[in-house]
Amino acid sequence: MNNGWLVTGAGGMLARDVLARLAADGIPAVAADRKALDVTEPESVAAAFAGNPPAVVVNCAAYTAVDDAEEHEDEATAVNGAGPRRLAEACRTHGSVLLHVSTDYVFPGDASAPYPEDAPTGPRGAYGRSKLAGERAVLELLPERGFVVRTAWLYGAGGRNFVRTMIRLEESRDTVDVVDDQHGQPTWTEDLADRLVRLGHAALAGAAPAGVYHGTSSGETSWFGLAREVFRLLGADPLRVHPTTSAAFARPAPRPAYSVLGHERWRLAGIEPIRDWRAALGAAMPALLSPAVPPPH
Repeated sequence: MNNGWLVTGAGGMLARDVLARLAADGIPAVAADRKALDVTEPESVAAAFAGNPPAVVVNCAAYTAVDDAEEHEDEATAVNGAGPRRLAEACRTHGSVLLHVSTDYVFPGDASAPYPEDAPTGPRGAYGRSKLAGERAVLELLPERGFVVRTAWLYGAGGRNFVRTMIRLEESRDTVDVVDDQHGQPTWTEDLADRLVRLGHAALAGAAPAGVYHGTSSGETSWFGLAREVFRLLGADPLRVHPTTSAAFARPAPRPAYSVLGHERWRLAGIEPIRDWRAALGAAMPALLSPAVPPPH
């Protein structure tokens, strides 16, 4: 009988919070970083399931270098597309539930209202295409036990992110220019980890329909709005943050102008969507002001 959880990409910011949540709940879990489990290698995936296969796999392993993916799409797809396919094949063989973390980049980012979970996809860049390939593999191979959880604008204590950058810049610069024409939902990794663990339990109990869920905070803002809120919470003058446009920060990969996601499917699993982004950011600030969380051993 399967028991315990397997968390891939264990050195990453989200995986660390998933593992911390599982440990707090007393749930046995294997923390598999890339050295322990390389999702691009079939033998490595097979070894992770040998002996006592996991009841739930949380796939946080990902190629996340959005700009680099434009020139290295094959490498990105090997991790983000073929990797989830191998995990899904192993889960199908061993009867495991797979929670696969995906991204808002699978959408074109040109909407004017939140994208529902069943909205047509249409990635504009290599990174989004690679992640969409992974989504399709999970949903195709695990129609009853495959869960795709799309997220965006993640921040947390366990790694580098926009919020930590703003905290640092508040200390070192008089003013900061921040993009105001990209809209999304800042999401605390602890909140997303909580929903992933709840979803895994609901899946094991047969109480959650398989398919796509959107794991982002409620509400919406721009990067500029997020930066001003960080300054406010630090007790600094938010007017030190100045708005600018995406054209001022040209990047190889196109950024979605609108990455706001809808959250209706959580209620089908008996789980409330993640709280408003402002409330989450306020709760997260003490952890974000502390030294980064060390990777699991």
